[in-house]
Amino acid sequence: MSEIERQLHILEALEREPATTQARLAAQLGMAVGSVNWYLKRLIRKGYAKVTQMERRRLKYFVTPQGLALKARLTSEYMEVSLRVYRELRQAAQETLASVREAGFTAVRADGRDEAMEIFRLTCLEEGVGAEKDSSSPLPEVRVEGTGFAVGWPG
Repeated sequence: MSEIERQLHILEALEREPATTQARLAAQLGMAVGSVNWYLKRLIRKGYAKVTQMERRRLKYFVTPQGLALKARLTSEYMEVSLRVYRELRQAAQETLASVREAGFTAVRADGRDEAMEIFRLTCLEEGVGAEKDSSSPLPEVRVEGTGFAVGWPG
């Protein structure tokens, strides 16, 4: 998870549930409690959130107007980065499929469950190239490599 995502998810969680605990936030976001504490202190220090004490050991967090503006900016940045990565993966998938078709294949073996492989499979559908998970015939095997795709050729 990127810095942008962490801050954005914490602000969203505080908006949804102001009386949440740091432990609950950590569990929801898949972060260590100490990291959540550090981010909360930083958001409070910068004026993006406020905290009040409800009971002896219970706190309530509020996202300030500056925090809402930060959340809007972070959302925009997150979308921009996500779309750029999507476009790069899509371009890499199209280039990979062009080389597969050029080699005379109409299908590939594409196994994997991550987002990059999902983009690859969708591109296969759009380009009319079969994407098999298991196949008895020799097919090029495509795998995710960094922010692109690599082909293992049969034979």
